[in-house]
Amino acid sequence: MNSTAPRPFNQKIRIRTLRIVSALVLLPLLLLTGPMWEDGWPRDITRLIGTLLVVVGVLGRFWAILYIGTRKNKEVMQDGPYSVCRHPLYLSSTLGVAGFGFLLGSFFIAALMTILVFTILNITAGREEAFLRHEFGTAYAEYAQNVPRILPRLSGFHTKGEISVQIAPLKMTYQDALVFLGFFPLAVVIDWVRDVSLLPMFVLP
Repeated sequence: MNSTAPRPFNQKIRIRTLRIVSALVLLPLLLLTGPMWEDGWPRDITRLIGTLLVVVGVLGRFWAILYIGTRKNKEVMQDGPYSVCRHPLYLSSTLGVAGFGFLLGSFFIAALMTILVFTILNITAGREEAFLRHEFGTAYAEYAQNVPRILPRLSGFHTKGEISVQIAPLKMTYQDALVFLGFFPLAVVIDWVRDVSLLPMFVLP
């Protein structure tokens, strides 16, 4: 491999970008906007949708890591979650973030957070695929032609009867899961800030 060949994408860049977006854009917006409904069944439904999306996001990340494990950038994984989209980890993260928006009771916030995170992860996926296309050539090109990048196509699902699992990646995914599960207490804190009117509040859809 020559010196100008694409290199695996540095995931620290993705994490740093998401943190900057959260700190500069999302957090102030979350603290200054109120839910569409203060109480009642509509608020309960948005909380339920948010809870389900966060849980699906966490479980989706575990499902994906069971298949990819330490094989990332070493082979073209095409089974299980990788048969319905090429980046199921990013799909799961997007669903989890959307769930956080619903926990806060705002369709606008949920949509904004989802679009921002999806855009960042889609750009990241493109950078990763430049390396994968160079590394695996025709094998990855055919895979990319048949399987969508992040938005899933469930009809394409297939898997082997058995898979081998590595423990180390599961430990890392557990740490990531704690971040997503932290959305629940964070939503409670944000609701408390709203309730005690510590900051001026604007209600968005």
